[in-house]
Amino acid sequence: MIRILLVIWAALMAAPAVAQELSALARLVPQQSALTQAGDGLAVDLALSQPVPWRVRVLDAPPRLVLDMREVDWTGLRDVQRPADLVADLRAGVVRQGWSRLVLELAGPMQVAEAEMTTGAATTGDVGARVWLRLEPTTPAAFAAAAAQPEPPQWALPVGADLPKPQARGTGPVVVVLDPGHGGIDPGAEREGYTEANLMLTFARELKDLLVRDGGFLVVMTREEDVFVPLETRISIARAAGAHVFLSLHADAIAEGEAVGATIYTLSEEASDAASQALAERHDRDDLLSGVDLTAQDDLVATVLMDMARVETGPRIERLALALEAAIKGADLRMHRHPRQTAGFSVLKSPDIPSVLVELGFMSSARDLARLIDPDWRARMAGALRDGLKAWAAEDAALANLRR
Repeated sequence: MIRILLVIWAALMAAPAVAQELSALARLVPQQSALTQAGDGLAVDLALSQPVPWRVRVLDAPPRLVLDMREVDWTGLRDVQRPADLVADLRAGVVRQGWSRLVLELAGPMQVAEAEMTTGAATTGDVGARVWLRLEPTTPAAFAAAAAQPEPPQWALPVGADLPKPQARGTGPVVVVLDPGHGGIDPGAEREGYTEANLMLTFARELKDLLVRDGGFLVVMTREEDVFVPLETRISIARAAGAHVFLSLHADAIAEGEAVGATIYTLSEEASDAASQALAERHDRDDLLSGVDLTAQDDLVATVLMDMARVETGPRIERLALALEAAIKGADLRMHRHPRQTAGFSVLKSPDIPSVLVELGFMSSARDLARLIDPDWRARMAGALRDGLKAWAAEDAALANLRR
């Protein structure tokens, strides 16, 4: 019998996890995954580091196959080969708390003829599970009927949704956008074969994993791979996600001033010292948009609108910085002699999203670099940031309730 909607749940949760280099989340193994033509249909073979609950269905307008899984690290997805005449697009992202969605945009209507996950002895190497699907061509009417099947109540999401709509403060998961600095053609600081871009991506993945598994957080990353993401795009991602908080992660190298230990930066047009100013100039790009559509406003009106937004956001940012500082110090982690500083980092200029930039350390310091490449230290720092975010979110929600 043709299976259009398939759900596999708790039985897989007891399966043993496979050790992973960057994250305890299941991850795609791109070099062992492929989408290939099978007769006049399509074969989908996805290798994962560990088994996860999953389900598959189809959606129409345009025709697409949707694969929902417990959250998966999709790094390397763009490297998976696919027949362009059958698959128009391939993308993945977070669809709801703890769940990710892979979307195959199909060139035409196709039905799911077979769908299964194999685990254990049926896999090899660093592959802990394989999802295998076979799709066959079908008529537009049959496809539309399959796509129109109602969702189970627990999956009642808007068609094509990538993220849930943001909820009022204190009434749902805290939406955290993690921004691993630099990437792609912009490696950031470089020391002893390490780049700031790669170190921050590793840390962001680990922090995301911790936040997701802790519960109460919905985490979106501005980049999942070593790719260049413009500063204005990073802010746009935060806004599209309905972010409650934006955390930009860096580990720079600087010759000016004291540069040892973690530092928390908040936005100011005037830098707190020359070193902060130098960092801001290096991080920024001239083409940054502040995240608010002000194209129809003159400069004066735009400034007034942003200032009004910051009247509320400013104190929230201050409390966020204080909470993170307290948590990092509480974990007995080294901080800069001046742990909270200000600078004109453009990535912090979204007026309505509490945003901070965290320099986890400085690659120009041998001691800081040793800490940054130490998994145990990173785990302690990730735990501290999680604790700081939880403390801030609880206080922020309580204050929001007082104002209602």
